[in-house]
Amino acid sequence: MSRPHGIPLPSARRSSDSNETESAFDDDKQGQPRPREGVRQLTGAERVRTLVESNASVSLTLPGAFDQGEFGTGVVAARTVTPDGDVILLVPGESAAARAAAYAQDDDLTAVIEITDVAPVSVPHRIRGRAWLAGWLTRVRGDDRAVCAALMAERHPVGELLGVHGGASYVLLRLEVGEISVDDLWGADHVDPEDLATAEPDPLVHHETEVLQHLASAHAERVADLCGLLGSREADGMAAVPLALDRFGLRVRFTGGGVSSFDARFDFPDPVADACGLRQAMRRLFAAAGERAEDRADGP
Repeated sequence: MSRPHGIPLPSARRSSDSNETESAFDDDKQGQPRPREGVRQLTGAERVRTLVESNASVSLTLPGAFDQGEFGTGVVAARTVTPDGDVILLVPGESAAARAAAYAQDDDLTAVIEITDVAPVSVPHRIRGRAWLAGWLTRVRGDDRAVCAALMAERHPVGELLGVHGGASYVLLRLEVGEISVDDLWGADHVDPEDLATAEPDPLVHHETEVLQHLASAHAERVADLCGLLGSREADGMAAVPLALDRFGLRVRFTGGGVSSFDARFDFPDPVADACGLRQAMRRLFAAAGERAEDRADGP
């Protein structure tokens, strides 16, 4: 089945008189700091795939539904992406979405998934980004159900919710994606649905929350020492909060101190592939910051 376009998405829109992408998180609108430096980063497709595979909150909306209140947040227990780029959703069998999809075929039922990424630490402007995936919703049936259930169980600890052996508590729905947009700390982008199929989630997606919370609670002073690596004293006296983490580096938000808040990215020498590599990269980063702090203390 072809993937027609035309389902409106709420963000990542293009200005009519500019080549720049207009973003809901622009500095002059919400004060959300944007990266100004040319650093390595995930592609738009990788960022969306990471959000889909993360534990960020998600809502499912059926634009054509008569009662939109029935199709709000809280119905998606888990989700993942198939090798073909479809998004598989695990929802309660009695939910309105499941009932609507029970008789849907092909492009009968349009749907939009909205994923909201909130920083797992206390910091101003905690919403780090949003992604929207729009397409056509159907119920997973027949042999595909066992395949999709196995894929979901491989990536998420959903256990008996899958009901593969006759349980009816939860059902699997398939969203054939037609349009994707993302608006996050890196900017606003439209993503080709075919790119979602080949993109890999960031390898630290299931470690990020724990690591950021640990850094904020147990190593706040070491995080603050990272300001010495910026090459200036503009961050002195500011609060430093670890905001985001991916295979390329750590993002820290500096706030307070009478200076406008800003983000700084601290790149790892090489991309991190797993938790072991992350520990080594963080040790090297903090060691470099510690050395710089000693140099500054010994300086004039």
